[in-house]
Amino acid sequence: MKKLIGLILLISTTIYGQNTGIFEKKSNNFYNNILIENNKYENFSKKEKLSFNMSFENIDIPKSLEEFSIIENEDPISQGNTGTCWCFSTTSFYESEIHRLTGKNINLSELYPVYFEYIEKAKGFIRTRGESHLGEGSETNAVKRMMAKYGIVPFEAYEGKPSDQPYYNHSKMFNEIKTYLNHCNTVNFWNEDRIIENIKTILNHYMGTPPEKFKYKNKYFTPKSFLKQVTKINTDDYVDFMSLMEKPYWSQQEYIVPDNWWKSDVYYNIPLENFMSIIKQAVKNGFSISIGGDVSESGYSSKHDVAMIPSYDIPSDYIDENARQFRFSNGTTTDDHAIHLIGYKIDKNNKWWFLIKDSGSGSRNGRFPGYYFYHEDYIKLKMMTFTIHRDAVIETLKKMKND
Repeated sequence: MKKLIGLILLISTTIYGQNTGIFEKKSNNFYNNILIENNKYENFSKKEKLSFNMSFENIDIPKSLEEFSIIENEDPISQGNTGTCWCFSTTSFYESEIHRLTGKNINLSELYPVYFEYIEKAKGFIRTRGESHLGEGSETNAVKRMMAKYGIVPFEAYEGKPSDQPYYNHSKMFNEIKTYLNHCNTVNFWNEDRIIENIKTILNHYMGTPPEKFKYKNKYFTPKSFLKQVTKINTDDYVDFMSLMEKPYWSQQEYIVPDNWWKSDVYYNIPLENFMSIIKQAVKNGFSISIGGDVSESGYSSKHDVAMIPSYDIPSDYIDENARQFRFSNGTTTDDHAIHLIGYKIDKNNKWWFLIKDSGSGSRNGRFPGYYFYHEDYIKLKMMTFTIHRDAVIETLKKMKND
């Protein structure tokens, strides 16, 4: 019997040979055809939705960057698919500040503060038992808060993404963080050390582990020693402003928006006239500004690199603190983007234009990738807060103290 079985196996092996495996691309051509045909049908059957935007035909807008008086700044960098404009704009702002204070050109890591902002958000979520806002966004003054606590590093020490990944992308990472923290909330698990350890594992996987020590120009630094010894940035020298009627003027107040998740109440609330005067005089005197507000208006065009308030929305002469507050109160002005104001020009009608450095994808669609031209009316109506060096606002701070 054993001989018979052996003979059968020998014959089988001889006829069919030894089976092997190969790697093949997985395919389902018919299913792919289903998707293609369905997509054709959907695109054919659905009417294209059009947005109502301002026409810039015969509108006299800036034609080049050279028209502006420009404060020293590093080249624009895309924030990719992330909600981190707050850090890209403010890191750019601090790069300009480093040059203003020391004459050095240093490219800082935009993602180093972002890493630790996620850590702090997780801690806030734990300590409030799930009540604090959880999102990718934050405010411009979050950067100095992270720098004061964790220091800062140059870009070469921490890119914040795999080197072969073309653009930043936090969609999967943030979804994992949010899912995990919401699960902790559901099961009532609030062990901070364990949770933060797991959050760091997620961040390290997608962003890389931030350095505790690194080499810069043949010397070793920690993030805190680099901040102090190389950048010369003193985070206490930076102040924040807003202009809203809902809070008393000439006092420090909380900016009540979701991205101010830690409820910072250090904003100096001043009348709109003073708000605009500070911006104009500061940029004229060589101080750049990290500024944030709303970029969803019909006069905001990535194709034309411009932001204006069309007269059919509100005529220029009617833009005042009431119009500003009205839009903020009814939600048509939102806190959705932060940018770096780096230059200005005054046109033939004595109106100000501001040169804006922008990390958002929209700024890459026009003739000047990474830049926008903002009319002063747009700043006046739609930009809500800004971060600036206290030397640019000495007289305002004196008045604030006296009042």
